[in-house]
Amino acid sequence: MAGSSFGRIFRITTWGESHGPALGCVIDGCPAGVELSEADIQPFLDRRKPGNCAVATSRKESDECEILSGVFEGKTTGTPISVIIRNSDMHSGDYDELRSVFRPGHADMTYDAKYGIRDHRGGGRSSGRETAARVIAGAIASKVLAVLGISVEAYTRSIGPVEADMDEYSRSAVLANATAMPDITANAKALEYIADMKNKSDSCGGVMECMVKGVPAGIGDPVFDKLDALLAQAAMSIGAVKAVEIGDGTLVAKSLGSKNNDQFKASKGNISKKTNHAGGILGGISDSSDIIVRCSVKPTPSIARSQKTVNVSGENTEIEIKGRHDPVIVPRAVVVLESMCAITILDCLMYDMSSRMENLVRIYNN
Repeated sequence: MAGSSFGRIFRITTWGESHGPALGCVIDGCPAGVELSEADIQPFLDRRKPGNCAVATSRKESDECEILSGVFEGKTTGTPISVIIRNSDMHSGDYDELRSVFRPGHADMTYDAKYGIRDHRGGGRSSGRETAARVIAGAIASKVLAVLGISVEAYTRSIGPVEADMDEYSRSAVLANATAMPDITANAKALEYIADMKNKSDSCGGVMECMVKGVPAGIGDPVFDKLDALLAQAAMSIGAVKAVEIGDGTLVAKSLGSKNNDQFKASKGNISKKTNHAGGILGGISDSSDIIVRCSVKPTPSIARSQKTVNVSGENTEIEIKGRHDPVIVPRAVVVLESMCAITILDCLMYDMSSRMENLVRIYNN
């Protein structure tokens, strides 16, 4: 299967299936000398793991990670870092009836059309569980970025009709609230809405957003490898994400040039912008403002109500999906967006080191 790797220099490859014995990630290109242990990765995995709150699937996985290679005496060696998570709470029997039936909203039909064979137990590689492997790489990327003074913070912007008040933004609230919303009031309203959808055997979607602070101007390329294009690819590769916006996003279609243009100002030789409609990226290159990435996430497709579908023989039928599923995907996907943005930013920073001769001189002409 192609497409399981992402990045050019800081390159990650995820492997494993939802109901297989394990899954994991191989990170190649991480600089040597980074202090790293399982304790650095585990908090990121804990934010994503199932069974830890009322808005997540009841599947119980500890998601404890183990570093298999690439670290010696507590520091990265510059060789590939391999990290594994073992699956333990698989109820594969819940999926037996899906062996020959295509679930609406899932990749069952398209997988079958492409490969002629598919793992019907939870969707195999198309399962949201694959994202645990991405979070491993995101934790490592975030640690490297922190050394450079760059922070990456994602959060839930809205769930269904409930929108977070960004004036009440609190990072501690994001990490503590079951919805990953940045304000307590919106969290309570969203929980009520999710409970209502669950009682109706339905699900809901929402919007998650990531803010990257501290990226210097000049990162990214002006044509095919635009920074916003790579971030959009990274975000869109997350299952259930159906739209990606940078900065004001779709609002620019109704704006005017006089309002949408971010005017510049200078102070003591430093150039900055008066506004940030562009979301920190101009012409595919970072402008030193906060980078804003926003994703629209569809409702969980697995719902416990009758839906019309077809089977592998092309016959019309109906299906009611059983098993353990998230009533909303957004809260657990927030750390996945954060991870993919961190991976992309770090890869672009490393790639950009070759953009000027003076950079090579600085490194090698000591």
